[in-house]
Amino acid sequence: MYAVIATGGRQYKVQEGDIIRVEKLGVEPGTSYKFEEVLVIGEGDSISVGTPFVQGAEVVASVIGDGKEKKVIIYKYKSKKGFHKKKGHRQPFTKVKIETVKA
Repeated sequence: MYAVIATGGRQYKVQEGDIIRVEKLGVEPGTSYKFEEVLVIGEGDSISVGTPFVQGAEVVASVIGDGKEKKVIIYKYKSKKGFHKKKGHRQPFTKVKIETVKA
């Protein structure tokens, strides 16, 4: 059984046992978290598509921990003006393991 969930402005296709990185949730490691915004649930050939969400469906995941992505460098300059600006950014994430997918 698989599901498509929405969190942090993105959509993820998940199955039981998957480990994914989502936008930072602000939840302590070791606790469970319910994703209730389930867009699609499918098993084999049968698919349930929500409008916008599937009623009564949820995906339960356990939080493994938090971290930061690799640094992205933002560099701006204007030619012939002597203007240079360098800035870095590391996006925070939460790593979760999908435990159950309930229809």
